[in-house]
Amino acid sequence: MIAILLLASAAAPGFQSTEALDRLVERFAGAPIGQEGGARAPVDKRLKLAACADPQLSWRSAAEDAVVIRCQGPQQWRLFVPVIALPRPAAPPRTAAPAIVKPDFVIKRGDPVMVEAGAAGFSITREGIAVSDAAAGTRVAVKVDDKRPPIAAVAVSPGRARLPGSGE
Repeated sequence: MIAILLLASAAAPGFQSTEALDRLVERFAGAPIGQEGGARAPVDKRLKLAACADPQLSWRSAAEDAVVIRCQGPQQWRLFVPVIALPRPAAPPRTAAPAIVKPDFVIKRGDPVMVEAGAAGFSITREGIAVSDAAAGTRVAVKVDDKRPPIAAVAVSPGRARLPGSGE
């Protein structure tokens, strides 16, 4: 009677063979259990995972330090198998990040600015106060009238800006 029960329990379908999972991991990782590139240890034989007709294997991450076994059947499960990672070539030394260069401002916020506009044969100027900082050749906002929004000009030199499109 006991022999029949043992045979029945050994033949009971429904559980995934852990030995079969070990063989799958060995083929996927390319190395046997306990060696570099292979699983750290066999899958725990005490696990009672639902039988899986087509287990899917993938790396857990780009570090290839664990294999993920997934079963997508009616009783889904997922198992992580740690791997003895292969030594990776040393990464090339990191180059220093480019230094952030602060522009040399020719006009700073709050500076008095003479805004020029003109074309061939005439030019006009207007005084104002810089609303922003600007390096030579960049835009600067200049407040010329308290009742109107600032105008956009191009910084030329300290205290001097020109309206865009104006001639020299």
